[in-house]
Amino acid sequence: MPLLRLFCLFLLFGTYSLATLGQTKSPLRLRQKAVPDSLRDRTPDAELVLEFPNLNKVAFYQNPSKLKAIVKLEKKQNWSKVLPLLEEYVGNFGIDNFYRDTKLLWRLGQLYEKLGQREKAIAYYRLVLKHHRTDIKRVQLYYDSLEQKKSDLYVPLKQYYEIVEYRKSVATYKPPRGVYTNMGDAINSKSEDYGPAVHTDSALFIYTSRRKATKATGTDEDLYFSKNENGFWHEGQSFGKPINSIYNEGSACLSRDGKTLYFARCESPNGFGNCDLYSATKLSDGSWGQLKNLGANVNSKAWDSQPTLSPKEDTLYFASDRLGGFGLSDIYFIHKQKNGEWSDAKNLGPVVNTRESEVSPYFHPLYQVLYFSSRGQLLNFGDFDIYKTYRVNGHWQEPRNVGPLVNGKGSEYYFTIDAASKNLYYARSEEKDMKNLDLFSFPLPMEAHPLAVTKLSGVLTDSITNKPLNGIISIIDMDNGVEVASKYLRDDGSFDFDLIDNSRYMMLIQSPDFFSIEKEVDLKSDTVMKIMTTLIDYSIPLIFKNLEFDEGKADIKTEMESSLDRIVLFMVDHPEINLSIEGHTDASGDPDANLELSNWRAISIKKYIVDKGKLDERRIHAVGKGSSEPIKEEFTLEDRAVNRRVEFKLIRPGTGTSENKNDSGAGGW
Repeated sequence: MPLLRLFCLFLLFGTYSLATLGQTKSPLRLRQKAVPDSLRDRTPDAELVLEFPNLNKVAFYQNPSKLKAIVKLEKKQNWSKVLPLLEEYVGNFGIDNFYRDTKLLWRLGQLYEKLGQREKAIAYYRLVLKHHRTDIKRVQLYYDSLEQKKSDLYVPLKQYYEIVEYRKSVATYKPPRGVYTNMGDAINSKSEDYGPAVHTDSALFIYTSRRKATKATGTDEDLYFSKNENGFWHEGQSFGKPINSIYNEGSACLSRDGKTLYFARCESPNGFGNCDLYSATKLSDGSWGQLKNLGANVNSKAWDSQPTLSPKEDTLYFASDRLGGFGLSDIYFIHKQKNGEWSDAKNLGPVVNTRESEVSPYFHPLYQVLYFSSRGQLLNFGDFDIYKTYRVNGHWQEPRNVGPLVNGKGSEYYFTIDAASKNLYYARSEEKDMKNLDLFSFPLPMEAHPLAVTKLSGVLTDSITNKPLNGIISIIDMDNGVEVASKYLRDDGSFDFDLIDNSRYMMLIQSPDFFSIEKEVDLKSDTVMKIMTTLIDYSIPLIFKNLEFDEGKADIKTEMESSLDRIVLFMVDHPEINLSIEGHTDASGDPDANLELSNWRAISIKKYIVDKGKLDERRIHAVGKGSSEPIKEEFTLEDRAVNRRVEFKLIRPGTGTSENKNDSGAGGW
């Protein structure tokens, strides 16, 4: 091996890499740090606003003369004059225009792109994909080329939890709580239980159950509640009459003062449609009464259900499959008027609603964020997924998928989040009994958290070539204990996460191509990072400058541990890679004694790595070479120092040595 190349590696791992990547520190422990809400950004920065003032006024907008003028200017390619006319025309769209005139949305998006307004172009391409009713694979491919689907960036769950498990063996980062928990027999029954709602103080849990089964079909739905004391839920109790009746009741929400209940009742003779929204008032004796249908302004001849209140309780959101919507089911809202009555129901619009189904709206009790379930949004992991959308300056932003830790390959709906944003409650079925829904709790992950609006982004490049690097990036929340799903770096080496501001995070980037990177981030505001590291050359041994034993001894010294721990972390994070350790001495002294000493030193290092990482010892081969393989002739003390070394050779699968040697007390590979 050329001396210059090895000397560069010696310097590299003795100085540059340790300084740049950071050494393995003492185990980091979570510290709970209360941050006042006044210090947090509750909503993200305002996005592009798409306004369609005619949505709830006219079903279909049409103006043949204006459309003719637009077509005429398009033929002349007079784009600067086309743009304001086409903007005005599309801005007048009613709900029906979104599926009948989808091509105009597409043409407006193309025009924005042609004139360099990329953000607006993408926004209109999204509308095309959400509302088209014909095969438009070309649009989908074109959109995908402009905006990479974020679902492809998430590490598969199995691999994600393997990463977590590996990391636990060498550090005391608090492991994720990401395991769904059945809420138990106190709440769940042998029948279907679903439709959860948690009251603002999180001590009252309301849900729907079919356990009564008084109908011949066995499908009677009633409302139940449970109270939480000292962390345990009491056995569910029926709301009883007059809320529960011979008809179906479900999907309830409770006002902040606990005195008004909004719920759905189906198949009632005094209803306007299949299911209607009702209210009930808590009387002075603690019973419920004054049941009231919210009326024809709110309810339709179709299905209206799943109500949720805004934090100020002046707006009620609900799902409906009434005619005149964007899709099979849409989200609507009503305002409380000055006279205390509810206004006419209005559609929430084309950014949230799609040609498919949107159901299960849930407005967070503290923040301006609406959660809902959909099968028509552009980023999805299964059938129905849960999304969140922020209300900023009176406008709803593009919905964000709450991520694969919640959304699986099946359907997720009938859910709620507690006011403290700690847990998500939702209904799911087990594989052994797919038809029987039970209620589960799940620790709220970062993607679903209402305060996760501060962006941490960056790019990882090679320090020598400046080319982007690939790998897996994980974020550990060290203050709030909120789980963050791991992602792949993009092809250009970039990454981004939406996190909670005024919090402390540990960033971990790992790859078989470089040593794992650990970097602590104290996130105050939107942050962009540029990270550089050096690729591992598997054909060249790694030599760490500070691996110097006491003369004639093979004991691991404290100052050696930081370098060895980097090897440990790499081996833990990459279980498919093996390691060769070679001990070398200078030529002074007895050659046989040097050979034995170098062998014991190599074995000592192996034992440290195996024990610290809890590794299979068969992955590591340790051997002493004595003074048989000097790097250079020894004329000076400096020459001897260069020859006294420990070489580490990382072995990828299928590229290992053909040797099968056994060192003392260890197997080969």
